[in-house]
Amino acid sequence: MQTVQDTIWEVVYAILPITILVLILQYTLIWLPFESVLQFLVGVLFVSSGLVLFLIGVHIGLLPVGEMIGSALPKTGKLWMILLFSFILGFSVTVAEPDVHVLAGYVDQVSEGAIGKWALILPVALGLGIFVALSMARIIFKISIKWMLLFGYTIVFGLALSPWVSEQFIPISFDAGGVTTGPMAVPFILAFGVGIASVLRTDDQAAEGFGLVALASIGPLIAVLILGIIFAQ
Repeated sequence: MQTVQDTIWEVVYAILPITILVLILQYTLIWLPFESVLQFLVGVLFVSSGLVLFLIGVHIGLLPVGEMIGSALPKTGKLWMILLFSFILGFSVTVAEPDVHVLAGYVDQVSEGAIGKWALILPVALGLGIFVALSMARIIFKISIKWMLLFGYTIVFGLALSPWVSEQFIPISFDAGGVTTGPMAVPFILAFGVGIASVLRTDDQAAEGFGLVALASIGPLIAVLILGIIFAQ
């Protein structure tokens, strides 16, 4: 019950400021039709209810299951199995991520169908899945995250500055890296990584179990930039 109450207040604190700001603008500057204001308030109610239910689901479902899966896989003693399921989980949560669908929908709309919705979603999911697997390999082999981030962003900026990537894909790629850090992917990936780090008994569980989202989000950037090379041909 305490979790439910905390979640409700968390959502209220998140939604209330923007609601008040819109209402202040409405009655001082913009003066939208009453129907639009009413539609906005109904939307706020629906969004708030959905967020409360979603966050409760994250706390009682996604986080515990992600950590349990992360704790179970290292006990198999099979590196390929850990990396394979890391990739599958990273790919799956990205395909299910609402933010990714929103971005892909807008790109499809703005490009007038030239860059289809799934033509963007699948490479983004593939890139994140690969880098989630690499993140788990980093924990297992105790590789410093500084070197992996340096290596990853060297590739990103190398591709972004190259003449082979279509210009329109550069901003899309950085947005793709941002939207993959959404409410579906982040809780699951973090819980999964912490579960693996806790079983492996690393020297510093916080240092090993975190930083996964920063590293994993490099994958979609690289994937979309490579997609930009393909579309530029």
